[in-house]
Amino acid sequence: MTERVNNFPPLPKFLRIKPCFYQNVDEEIPQPHQQIVRRVYKLWMLYSITLCVNLVSCIAWVAGGGSAVNLGLGLLWLVLFSPCGYTCWFRPLYKAFRADSSFNFMAFFFIFFLQCVLAFIQTLGINNWGACGWIATVMFFSTNVGSGVVMLFSALLFTVVTVLMGLVLIRIHRLYRGGGGSLQRAQEEWSTGVWKNAPVREAGFNAIAETGPSLPQYPASVPSYPENRPW
Repeated sequence: MTERVNNFPPLPKFLRIKPCFYQNVDEEIPQPHQQIVRRVYKLWMLYSITLCVNLVSCIAWVAGGGSAVNLGLGLLWLVLFSPCGYTCWFRPLYKAFRADSSFNFMAFFFIFFLQCVLAFIQTLGINNWGACGWIATVMFFSTNVGSGVVMLFSALLFTVVTVLMGLVLIRIHRLYRGGGGSLQRAQEEWSTGVWKNAPVREAGFNAIAETGPSLPQYPASVPSYPENRPW
């Protein structure tokens, strides 16, 4: 336990490319917040699956007589937004709960709000945007019913993802403000450089090497966020 080895994404050992992140919710996240972190992780997985389904729908779209631009953009969204979703909004949230970082909370809120807007646009399904949402699906039913049925799965998944993202954003914002978090705290972290000083924010993790895999002891100044309730 003295040196944590990166374990995400899980890659075969024969590859020269190694995992980029260390992720262990049971070890690094305080117990009251483990459930919500896991749910956001599953939401990222659901969004990635939705982008895969959307790519299949775009193939059906093109096969039914649609523009090839949608297929190219659908592939681009999958390659781009799947890894960026993990690094740009899940990791900030993970680090925010791990070290009580207001700066990372603010980064999550800003980026995740943009993600919600993007998911809503993808749900709409504007033509030549590479997303098989409702507009594209309903209009294409009159052209090719078979392709329209395949595209319908993508529209439904985008709808579910958008609704869940909105609920997650509201839930975490209430959790953060309920624990005394504010924009001022994030600005203080930025001005003092605490947000990028891992040894200061995560000094409690040094105890892991001596006591085994247990949660770190957080400083007394860390606010007590309300416990997770069913949502």
